[in-house]
Amino acid sequence: MKKLIALLALLPAPAFAAGWEISLTNTDFVVLLGFIVFLGILFYFKVPGMLGGMLDKRAETIKAELDEAKALREEAQTILASYERKQKEVAEQSERIIANAKKEAEAAATQAKADLKVSIERRLTAADEQIASAEAAAVKQVRDSAVGIAIAAAADVVASKSAAADQDQLIEDSIAEVKAKLH
Repeated sequence: MKKLIALLALLPAPAFAAGWEISLTNTDFVVLLGFIVFLGILFYFKVPGMLGGMLDKRAETIKAELDEAKALREEAQTILASYERKQKEVAEQSERIIANAKKEAEAAATQAKADLKVSIERRLTAADEQIASAEAAAVKQVRDSAVGIAIAAAADVVASKSAAADQDQLIEDSIAEVKAKLH
C-alpha cells in the first residue's frame, strides 16, 4: 500500500510541471483521478493477489496436466515396448511352428513312401500268389482233363480188346486207382 501512495505522489508532479490545474473542470485531471480511484479499489479488494492466485492455480493445473501427460506417455511407451516384445515372440513362435510343420510334413511324406512300398510289395506278393494259384488250378484242370481223356481212351482200348467181364473188372480197378491218386 505504501508503494501505491508513493506512486500517486509522483504522478501529479509531472502534471503540475506541465501546467495542469487541479480542477474538476479539467477532464484530464478527472480521468486521472478516476483511474487512481479505480486502481485503489482494485488494490483494496486485493484483485491483483486474486489474479495472481488464479494464475498460480492455473499454472499448477497446467503443470499437473503436463506431469500426467508425461506419465501417460511413459506408460504408453512401456506398453508399446511390451507389445513389440510380444510381437517378436509371436513371430519367433510362428517360425518355430512353421519349421516343425515342415519337419512333420517331411516325416509324413517319408512314412507315406515307406507305407506305399510295403503296400506295393504286399500287392505284388498277393498277385504272385494269385498267379501261382491260377497256375495250380490250370495244371489241375489239365491233369483232370488228361486223366479223363486217358480213362476214356483206356476204356475204349480195353473195351475193344477184352471181354465184358474183364472190362468191368478193369474199369473198377482203374476207377479205384484214379480215386486213390487224386485224393
